[in-house]
Amino acid sequence: MPVVYALLIVVVLFVLVMLARTVRIIPQARAGIVERFGKYKETLPAGLNVVVPFVDKVRYMIDLREQVVSFPPQPVITEDNLVVSIDTVIYFQVTDPIAATYEIANYIQAIEQLTMTTLRNIVGGMDLEATLTSRDQINSGLRGVLDEATGKWGIRVNRVELKGIDPPPSIKDSMEKQMRADREKRATILTAEGQRQSAILSAEGEKQSAILTAEGARESQILRAQADREAAILRAQGEGQAIQTVFQAIHDGQPDQALLAYQYLQMMPKIAQGEANKVWVIPSEITKALEGLGSSVHEIAGIPKASGGPRTRVDMGSTEPAAIAATTDAALSSADQAVQDAIAEAENAANPGHGAHVAADAAAAAAAASPGTPTATDEPPATDGGDAPEAPPAQ
Repeated sequence: MPVVYALLIVVVLFVLVMLARTVRIIPQARAGIVERFGKYKETLPAGLNVVVPFVDKVRYMIDLREQVVSFPPQPVITEDNLVVSIDTVIYFQVTDPIAATYEIANYIQAIEQLTMTTLRNIVGGMDLEATLTSRDQINSGLRGVLDEATGKWGIRVNRVELKGIDPPPSIKDSMEKQMRADREKRATILTAEGQRQSAILSAEGEKQSAILTAEGARESQILRAQADREAAILRAQGEGQAIQTVFQAIHDGQPDQALLAYQYLQMMPKIAQGEANKVWVIPSEITKALEGLGSSVHEIAGIPKASGGPRTRVDMGSTEPAAIAATTDAALSSADQAVQDAIAEAENAANPGHGAHVAADAAAAAAAASPGTPTATDEPPATDGGDAPEAPPAQ
């Protein structure tokens, strides 16, 4: 019985080994290359497959998915004799497992070497600047050469990318300096343009400001001159009326020697004013006036001792508030009319042709506001005192 059990166990183990050698499971997106006695027999698809044990053997398992291989940087010499390091990435896919197995021993190594040689050929005909700026051109040229060469290996190259192009450190430094110089040049140009525009705008603003200032100063001077002229005219007219009123009052009052003596007495305190007055010079007329005031003996030549005419008081105007207000309003209306005339003349000088209309409008407005009010240029009314007396003869 132990021999039978041992024999049974051996048979079971043999059956299990035969099953294991017969049944083959191929994963998805894989392909199994089967050889019989060292010769290609068939390609097993994905799934459950049965082979003859000890006769057929799955030699290779080929991955049918797209693969990505990154090659280390390779030194390449450009047309201008500069060495650059180029790092490439290849995207490829096995389309024919049989050709990829039997046409090439190691298709990855073959792709790497072919990539390096093709890259040297393409970059060797370009200078450094073209190499750095023609990535798409290099990629398309490299892909075309690789796809044509790897077609007989059962491999399709989908894409080729240049992951990095590194020039020598000295060239990098020179390129950075050149780039920095170009940027500084552009910045300087932009700064100069901005300063020029700023200077132009500032000059335009100063020009406009100067023009407006000059126009304002001119109009101000014109108005000030007109106001000064009108003020001088009004002041002269007032002084003339005041002198005429005083002279008429003196003429109507018929002054005598007592009045002249009183005037001399009023002037003596003014003569004594001031700390530097040490010596006084008193006219002889004052002594004679004082003698006449004290004793009434002597008389000053040309002035009677007592006037014989009637005494007339000077009319100083009404003291009633209504009359004073009416007089003040009349004076203000006259002054306003003079100012309006001055402004109209200034506008006429600044804008010829337009000032006449402004002056007419101002005159009409002033006439409507205060009808019947005399202006500053009207002649003063004649007095009832008659003709002015002749001046007394000089002594």
